[in-house]
Amino acid sequence: MNLFHMPLDQRCRAIKLILSDVDGVLTDGGIVLDNRGIEIKRFHARDGMGIRLWQKAGYRFGLITHRSSQIVKTRAAELGIDILRQGIDDKLSAMRDILDQLRLDPSEVCYVGDDLPDLAPVRAAGLGAAVADACEELRQEADYVASRDGGAGAVREVVEMVLKAQSRWEDLIRSYR
Repeated sequence: MNLFHMPLDQRCRAIKLILSDVDGVLTDGGIVLDNRGIEIKRFHARDGMGIRLWQKAGYRFGLITHRSSQIVKTRAAELGIDILRQGIDDKLSAMRDILDQLRLDPSEVCYVGDDLPDLAPVRAAGLGAAVADACEELRQEADYVASRDGGAGAVREVVEMVLKAQSRWEDLIRSYR
């Protein structure tokens, strides 16, 4: 059976890597600059916990973003994210390079996005996901549209869905009970 005709839960079972945009996905998309031109971003703690759980399951998480920011580099380091591509105009090419380096098939990647630059990787990924407040074109093309907005736990929602489909969720959260 062609992967792209498989039900959502079957697609989730194949996922080994999650790649995500940053602005509008891990943040609410707002870009705040102070009087000195210093950029401020707000990240949701539950997205961070979702990324940590994903990594605890033995998987990799990566970021592909058009903007370049020390804040993103710092947040990636805090979360142990070692796949970080900033200043990227062609996100599909970046995704393909990462897959080549990791020797993964597109069917093994989930890409989470929010806007037009994410359209090509969402379409090419085994599981393309959009945040709830993504642009209409991306929501139409995505295999899954989160119920949460970007910066409000959407990445955690995607991680949880994939791990539950892989029957990994309960084991991962056992230590928190």
